[in-house]
Amino acid sequence: MSKSKYIDYKVIKKHVRELRLNMTNSERLLWQHLRNRKLSGYKFLRQHPVVYKADFKGLNYFIADFYCDEKKTIAELDGGIHDTRKEYDKFRDDVMKEMGIKVLRIKNDDLNNIDRVMHIIKSFLTQNTDK
Repeated sequence: MSKSKYIDYKVIKKHVRELRLNMTNSERLLWQHLRNRKLSGYKFLRQHPVVYKADFKGLNYFIADFYCDEKKTIAELDGGIHDTRKEYDKFRDDVMKEMGIKVLRIKNDDLNNIDRVMHIIKSFLTQNTDK
């Protein structure tokens, strides 16, 4: 591995750690329901980096709010900031789709009914039986 790739991974790891330490209240709430395989035995990772491009300039990556590797699925929480980032979110979703990763977007306000959100996530995970 080249030195620049190693440095990129260190930067990504630091970024992820900062995000995990500074989770929003919505992220904390959903994480409490997803962690430790609480949702039908599916393992989720929080603030998980997904590298989508690596070249001589470095690594390009996204950080998924919650990622289930078994189902190649990302659950993204969308707060108010996402109202101004629709183009970026679409770009990001398109890149993930090209990588074979499905994205489920959940509005923060939907967490007011956490049981419904958990049902939606479970349905999303099980709608395609292929891994």
